[in-house]
Amino acid sequence: MAGRIAQADVEEVKARTNIADIIGERVALKPAGVGSMKGLCPFHDERSPSFNVRPQAGFYHCFGCGESGDVYSFLRKMDHLSFQEAVERLAGRIGYTLHYEDGGATPDKGGRTRLYAANAAAAEFFRAQLTTAEAEIGRRFLGERGFDAGAAAHFGVGYAPQSWDALITALSAQGFTADELSAAGLVSAGQRGPYDRFRGRLVWPIRDVTGQTIGFGARRLREDDKGPKYLNTPETAIYHKAQVLYGLDLAKRDIARGEPRRVVVVEGYTDVMACHLAGITTAVATCGTAFGAEHITVLRRVMGDESAAGEVVFTFDPDAAGQKAALRAFAEAKRFNAQTYVAVAPDGLDPCDLRIRKGDGAVRALMDTKVPMVEFVLDQRIAGFDLSSVEGRVGALRAAAPVVAELRDRLLQPEYTRVLARRLGLDPDDVRREVARAGNAPARRDESQRTQAPAEGGDAAAPAVTLASLRPDRDTLLERDALMGFLQYGHRVDADLLRRASTVPFRNPALEAVRAVIAEHLDQVSRPGWASAAVETIREPYRALGGQLLAAEFPARDEDGAVASATSLARALLSRDLDAQKAELLGAVQRVPADSDEGRALRVRLRDLDLERHRLRSEQ
Repeated sequence: MAGRIAQADVEEVKARTNIADIIGERVALKPAGVGSMKGLCPFHDERSPSFNVRPQAGFYHCFGCGESGDVYSFLRKMDHLSFQEAVERLAGRIGYTLHYEDGGATPDKGGRTRLYAANAAAAEFFRAQLTTAEAEIGRRFLGERGFDAGAAAHFGVGYAPQSWDALITALSAQGFTADELSAAGLVSAGQRGPYDRFRGRLVWPIRDVTGQTIGFGARRLREDDKGPKYLNTPETAIYHKAQVLYGLDLAKRDIARGEPRRVVVVEGYTDVMACHLAGITTAVATCGTAFGAEHITVLRRVMGDESAAGEVVFTFDPDAAGQKAALRAFAEAKRFNAQTYVAVAPDGLDPCDLRIRKGDGAVRALMDTKVPMVEFVLDQRIAGFDLSSVEGRVGALRAAAPVVAELRDRLLQPEYTRVLARRLGLDPDDVRREVARAGNAPARRDESQRTQAPAEGGDAAAPAVTLASLRPDRDTLLERDALMGFLQYGHRVDADLLRRASTVPFRNPALEAVRAVIAEHLDQVSRPGWASAAVETIREPYRALGGQLLAAEFPARDEDGAVASATSLARALLSRDLDAQKAELLGAVQRVPADSDEGRALRVRLRDLDLERHRLRSEQ
């Protein structure tokens, strides 16, 4: 087994890695002031962004939930990696050879890293098999659906041989053990031992948002295959179907760049391929499960879902299963800030079949048929009622009113109340009363009460000190802004000035705790990541405050302006300290005889203070 990674390598890998690139693969980041970026927090669900990233400091902090750290802690929390696995992943990303304390460069031999490696090796094996004679049936399947070799290569489509152990044999030769292949979901256990999970099928690699292969979806090709039409990787340590969207690794860049930002949610792998090849490059699909809350959380972060300007378009089959899927999606869609729509092709074709029959233009035109999801669901709710009868109209109203009552946007709710009244031919006041009644149903009240009920257990822990809890007096504001400047731009402030200003005691106890730590780390200011390392050593309950000071937006036009401001704040601290010392000495002079030795010593100190104040002003 490998020993600990050399500390010099740990620091070098972090210095060579842009934390914004790593976080930006999962979160849509936007500029938020000088040297800062902001997005929706990946650690908790939020409506507006409070997650700040400072690439220069190699640090992130969420002002909503308090999570903070460096690029290693981000990967460890997001992907449940060990520290060593996080370092090794980043080292592999930049092509850096790590060295271990027991000597030499030693590859990792266990844990999640091996699961990623096994899936990557399997993906290569399947891709190579698609060119074999046995895979003719798979190539024909793709060709009949309008996908050529280039399309297959773009999406990494492969073929799993009918053999019971072809993959096992190939990956065992590469050093993977049976336990690793089982943990990766690539093999199944039988009475005679493990065997390949995917056999005689067309295989699509399922990748996470960073592009790493974490599992597979396999399509049945032969009539004598008695298995399910689609067979996916089972739940593993790295594959959780409720959190995975097929095609998101390819779609994320265009999603983040779009105006408006649009995501198209389709139902299958071939639908994703058809959409992308037709020019709708923001299409994604779930993997063997219904679209749910965790999928929304992933999409909102990639979209930067801060306002109603974005669009999420669902394509559903017009059959009963598709309608049921639409209703399930509607139940969760209110989690989006973006507007949600449904697009159904005129002939009820899915995007893949639509492309086969009518071409790429018809797939693109599908987006022009989209209708707001609320209208689609309302139509589904009232479709089964006879609107020519009073009883049918009343029944339809009772079925549809809860849909309108659940609308989050209070400007939309009265509009859809009128829409529903027109569709049912009922008095708008009657419809309005029914919507209000549906919104005040006992079940909803009970749910609200459960949500608001206090947690059981002991007393809550004392809250951490944060920027919001600081009193806004002049001294506190000066100390707060100075610490922000020192943590964010201390490496560019004159070293002697920074040293003198950082050793001046603060008047706010919380800010003093942060200042003391900065003073202890002055010898590391020139090192990349020094500030985030310093923040980690701040004692509780002040550590969150340190993280916020490092991540908060520093008021300046550009980086040079920020350095100038930090320098000015350092001088202001020194000036305040000199003023305080002078006031104290002037008081002492009044209390002792002027011709005494103590009096003369005090006047000498006053003169020295004035000289120091003059030097400080001349430095500006």
